[in-house]
This record gives sequence, structure tokens and C-alpha cells, in this order.
Amino acid sequence: MMGKITVAAYGEDEQLWAFCQAFRDYAKLPVDGFVIGEPVSIVQVRYDGNARRGLTAVCRKADGDEYLVVLMDVALPQGTEAERYLAAYRKWAGLNPVSLSLLPRKKHRALDEDIDISGSLDLIVLNVKDQAARCRIPGTERIVTLRSGDVWNAAPGEVLRIRPRKYWLFSGHPFLSGEIETRRIDIPVLGLTPLGIEGFGLWDPAGESWGDEEKPPPEWAKPIIQRGPRPLFEMEQVMPGTDPEDPFDDPILRASDLWEAGALEEANTVLMDMAEADLRCLDVHSHLGNMVFELRPRDALRHYEIGMRIGELSLGEVFDGVLLWGFIDNRPFLRCVCGYGLSLWRLDRPDEARAVFERMLLLNPKDNQGARFMRADVQAGKTWEQHREEWE
Repeated sequence: MMGKITVAAYGEDEQLWAFCQAFRDYAKLPVDGFVIGEPVSIVQVRYDGNARRGLTAVCRKADGDEYLVVLMDVALPQGTEAERYLAAYRKWAGLNPVSLSLLPRKKHRALDEDIDISGSLDLIVLNVKDQAARCRIPGTERIVTLRSGDVWNAAPGEVLRIRPRKYWLFSGHPFLSGEIETRRIDIPVLGLTPLGIEGFGLWDPAGESWGDEEKPPPEWAKPIIQRGPRPLFEMEQVMPGTDPEDPFDDPILRASDLWEAGALEEANTVLMDMAEADLRCLDVHSHLGNMVFELRPRDALRHYEIGMRIGELSLGEVFDGVLLWGFIDNRPFLRCVCGYGLSLWRLDRPDEARAVFERMLLLNPKDNQGARFMRADVQAGKTWEQHREEWE
């Protein structure tokens, strides 16, 4: 992108004008962003001929006031066109892109013009506590708190269709009350940047051990072997809320310890806050599913599926690679897939569950999660309860 923008521009001044024109033509302004952690709307990019200062941005605050800052001081959400052009501009200047997830920042609050209570509207769930949920308005970074008696079991990443009753402000924060008309899993609406995925060459089944070398490979391994060598990958893992000064700080482990100690509400709070920070933290979805699997398997299914579908953004429509469990950052996605299959099985959907277990074997042929045993029990007509009793 940097090369295309500057291809016909000679010298620093011409290249800055080229970047300015590219922002005006293609960046789809205004866009919500941040300046030193403060939420603003970037309404225009300018260049006044001062090459030392470079491009500047006209920023509008929630109260309507506008001010000018150097564009380098702006941070934008990943996935927006403006962020792509900002990354190209920073590259041209010899700087790395800004990672918004690493910056402390306030939330963009929904404005009056964002909420129309005359008809239904969609909201993306970020964080659920009792009968309230912090939600994001699709296509924006703007936050509103939904109060509804039936929101208590909503899942982060779920899209709710709301019939609004009332909209108000309290201490400057927007609130909305209403009824939930529908719930759906609609990952494209979330507007997420796919997790990164790094290649590590080919994984060759011929070089693996499949049991007793003097006997033929087991039946479950034959389809894997027949596929031959396939590309090996490791998926990016995001972990919001970690202390950069403490390499052993892990909010997921902290939530697990709280859960095992019986502090369910505190564990849920840790996970929900992480989901609000970044819905792409797949381990949040798997652990939220684990917490409700015993009592509310239908809710668990939604948590697992949301995590799985977010992970699939990185894999594309046709994926025939390998995601080994031994690569630690693959585990959150594999946990979501496994939980999804177990929930389907428990909800008496064995055919769908078997397909998930077969997929698990292809994704992680070493089968650290025991997918081959689960698939065999499904094929034998056993229920999930029977499977659990036998293995316990």
C-alpha cells in the first residue's frame, strides 16, 4: 500500500501530499479512534506543507469540540480502512503500526444519534454481569450498557436484536433498556481482525509413530496418513489484561483458580473483562463454556461456537493444515472445537458431534484431546453420559 500511494510522488513533500489525498479518498472518515487513550472521532486528515510535522488529524470529542493533533499520535481500531492507511503512513515514516490492544484507553460512549428507540437495533455483547451487558454498536467502537431481565446468559460475541424501551444517560454513560427479540452468532458483524497464523513447514504423517510398528496403523489414523504431508501452523493467541512487567501473570489461570476455589462470580468477572478488552481471546470463550457446561449445555454450546468461529476467521473457507496441540497457542482454538463437539453430543446431536471429532483428528493428528475415543463412542451409539461414566 505504501508503494502504491507514493509511486508517482518524488520527494518527501510530494509523498506527504499523496498520503493526505489517499486518506481523503479511501480512508472512510470519520472513524472512531484514540489520542493518548482518550476516545475521539477522526473527521479529517490534513497536510499544511510542514514536512517536519507531517500529516495532522482533526479530532472531535464527544462534546463536539474539535482540535488538531499530529497523525502519528492517533491510534485506530484494527480492521478499519483508516487503520490500514495509518499503518502504511507509519511504515513510510519508519515506525511500526500501533497495537491498540496494548494501549490503556477509555471507551467510546454511544451518542444520542447512535440510538434509535423507534425500531429494533442490533448490539454486540462484550461483557455480561447479572441483568446488564456492555455492548458495542456494530460498525463502531461505541459502547452502551443494556439492561434487560433476559440478558444474564448472553455470550460475549453474540449479536442481540433489541426492541428498545428507554434510553438515558447516567454520569455521562449511555444506558438502554429493552427486550431481546433474537440472538445470533454472526461473526462478520463483529468486525474483528483475524488472529495471525504462522507457518512451520510441512507435517508429514510418514514420520510419525502410530502405535506398534509391526502392525498396520489403527483405523482412525488411516484417513490422516492417506492425506500425506500437510502445512503446519500455529495460531496467534491474544491475552488482554496481562501485566507486561510480570511474565508469569496469566488472567486465564487466575480465573481457573477462582473457579476451582468456588469463587464463580469473581472468575466470571475476570473472563468477561477479558472478553470486553478483546473478543479474539479464544480461551475466554472456552473457559466460559466450561463454567456452564454442567448446568447449561445450550449456553456452553454458544460460548464454544463463538470462540471456534472467531478462530476460523484465520483459517479461511478451505483449510487443510495441521494445528498441533504441542504448539501452545493452538490450544485455545482446539479447546473451543472440542467443547463444541461435546456440547452437541450432550444435546443429542450425535451426527454433528461425530463430524466435529473427525475434524479434530485432522486438525491435531496426535489427538491429545482423545477425539478418536469420542468418535468411536458416538459411532457405537453411546450417549455423552455413558461416555463420561465409562471414562470416569
